[in-house]
Amino acid sequence: MSEPLRAVVFDLDGVITDTAEQHYLGWQRLADEEGLPFDREANESLRGLSRRESLLALLGDREVDEATLEEWMTRKNDYYVASLADMSPADALPGAVELVDDAKARSLRVAIGSSSRNARLVLDKLQLTEAFDAIADGNSVERAKPAPDLFLEAARLLDVAPQACVVVEDATSGVDAALAAGMVAVGVGPQDRVGHATFRFDTPADVDLDVVLAGGTA
Repeated sequence: MSEPLRAVVFDLDGVITDTAEQHYLGWQRLADEEGLPFDREANESLRGLSRRESLLALLGDREVDEATLEEWMTRKNDYYVASLADMSPADALPGAVELVDDAKARSLRVAIGSSSRNARLVLDKLQLTEAFDAIADGNSVERAKPAPDLFLEAARLLDVAPQACVVVEDATSGVDAALAAGMVAVGVGPQDRVGHATFRFDTPADVDLDVVLAGGTA
């Protein structure tokens, strides 16, 4: 690594917390209401995608007008937000808060880079909003992952060069976005999903910043 690493950008869903079930139930309810085919396997393919891209994936070849798209996206989001009512700090993934604290203890800047437009709401529920130096979310950029825009915006907010940033991601599209941004990609999850990352660990609790910062092999 040619430049010392100065910042860590964390994806939110699947790295800091996991609201996959809430997303699944929201999409399933909408799909049932509108006669769209949907199951857990289809839900897995939506990992890391924006709300619009997720809905377009659900639609497949079915065409609907923009007004319908907007109404369906709003309805699904309402279902999702309602499901977060009981979320608390206990819903942080094991090792996630410790990983953020470890990065900060090493004087690294920390940010959230999440496609979700509800990122701040989720962070508030987890009582983690103040833990991060910057938050780039689905409201920050037009192009979602796998475009690099979200992570580049996080780097801009942190005032850190992209090549001095590490991204911790659990989705294929997120790893692609990190690499496209010229950042070090730390994949959290199975080999078939994030194996192309610079480093891979099974869970957030397994991420070893000593290995990442040294440029070794995970």
